[in-house]
Amino acid sequence: METQRQKKIATVIQMDIVDILQRAAIDGGLTGTLISVSKVSVTSDLSIAKIYISIFPGKQAQELLEGVQSNTPLIKHELAQRTRNQLRRVPELLFYLDDSLDYIEGIEQSLKGEENPVKNPDLLEKRKKS
Repeated sequence: METQRQKKIATVIQMDIVDILQRAAIDGGLTGTLISVSKVSVTSDLSIAKIYISIFPGKQAQELLEGVQSNTPLIKHELAQRTRNQLRRVPELLFYLDDSLDYIEGIEQSLKGEENPVKNPDLLEKRKKS
C-alpha cells in the first residue's frame, strides 16, 4: 500500500519526466514518435523510482528505451533541477517498457479474428490446460 507521500512524489516525478522525455525527443529530431509515462512507483524509503514508459509506435520501443536508460544520469540531473524545492534527494531512476498497449491490442485482435471464444465456445476446450 502506497502512502500519500509516495503518491505525491510519484506524481511530481511523472509530470517532470514526461516533460523531460518529450523535450528530448523533439530536440533529438524524433518526429512521429509519442513517448509517455504510464506509471511511476516509488519505494517506501523513497530511494528508487520505477518509471514505466510507453512508446508509440512500438517498432522503435526497445531502441528508445535503451537510449533513455543510457541517459539516466542526465535525466536525473534535469529532474533534480526541476524538483529541488520539492525533494531533498532524487530517487534512483529505473526505466521499464510498458507493454500494456501491446497486450490490449493482442486481446482485441484475438476477439476480432477467427478464434473468438465468445462467438465460438468450442474453442474454449482447446485452450484449457490439462
